[in-house]
Amino acid sequence: MSLFTKKTLLITGGTGSFGNAVLNRFLKTDIGEIRIFSRDEKKQDDMRHEYQSKMLEVADKISFYIGDVRDLASVKNAIHGVDYIFHAAALKQVPSCEFFPIEAVKTNVLGTENVLTAAIEAGVKNVVCLSTDKAAYPVNAMGTSKAMMEKVIVAKARTTSTTKICCTRYGNVMCSRGSVIPLWIDQIRNGNPITLTEPTMTRFIMSLDEAVDLVLFAFEHGEPGDILVQKAPACTIQTQAEAVCELFGGKKEDIKVIGIRHGEKMYETLLTNEECAHAIDMGNFYRVPCDKRGLNYDKYFNKGDTERNKLTEFNSNNTQHLTVEETKAKIESLAYIQERLAEK
Repeated sequence: MSLFTKKTLLITGGTGSFGNAVLNRFLKTDIGEIRIFSRDEKKQDDMRHEYQSKMLEVADKISFYIGDVRDLASVKNAIHGVDYIFHAAALKQVPSCEFFPIEAVKTNVLGTENVLTAAIEAGVKNVVCLSTDKAAYPVNAMGTSKAMMEKVIVAKARTTSTTKICCTRYGNVMCSRGSVIPLWIDQIRNGNPITLTEPTMTRFIMSLDEAVDLVLFAFEHGEPGDILVQKAPACTIQTQAEAVCELFGGKKEDIKVIGIRHGEKMYETLLTNEECAHAIDMGNFYRVPCDKRGLNYDKYFNKGDTERNKLTEFNSNNTQHLTVEETKAKIESLAYIQERLAEK
């Protein structure tokens, strides 16, 4: 963590699952200050009490700022003296964004523009923004707003030589707020059948720690305007449900299929075919560099790429698929699951 020694890190949407994961990873290091920026004072108060209880000796490194990424002035109020930003604030739930798409635009697109504008003006050294697999070939309002967010990030990265701006794109984070596994656990504990949309649907799965690892990789190795993608495994929804049943004593025969919801895909994509043309394989990650040609239309008509990479679309159907046992082991390793298993 030498890059963060005595530095100030701001996390937008910091009371969410990602913010908590960063705090658990960073608080006991030699980082100087972590600022939590969000609009919900209750969540901030809950977080304040939680870390004063479990990490009292380092809890004073956390500072709380009430504000909203939709409001440029409130972002600027929190950004003075900040060295680095992890931009995690977003509307993430597919159904709510479907019904209120303009709200998704205000937070995910315009909010990102505000954060990056403020960061550049304040001389922040490094900003990593968090995106989602739903931004690739988007079919719902949430994914579309995140796709536009990525375009804003890449465009903003071209305008500054002092603030490094890049983006991470990853799939479903197990047991994050609003995810399906906590719902299934509660259904089993209440004696109800597990409900799932479509058994053959596939989804990438990763832990919160892996999400933090990806952001740190982008922070250290990303170039301005990059989109960084982690090569995550996947499984079917049926496999994931069966794994949760085995861990928590649910009955697999009682799994209830309720059908695909509006705006859902059968599989998700982390790297599109079009991005494959110039993506760089970095081992456990893909790097998608930004287009730096500038807005000179002659270049778009007179010169193109005569060769392209041999990479192909990376999606949750063609990645490594975990078995029930492998999925169960991955789920069981999570601290949240261990806490739920220990409940009486």
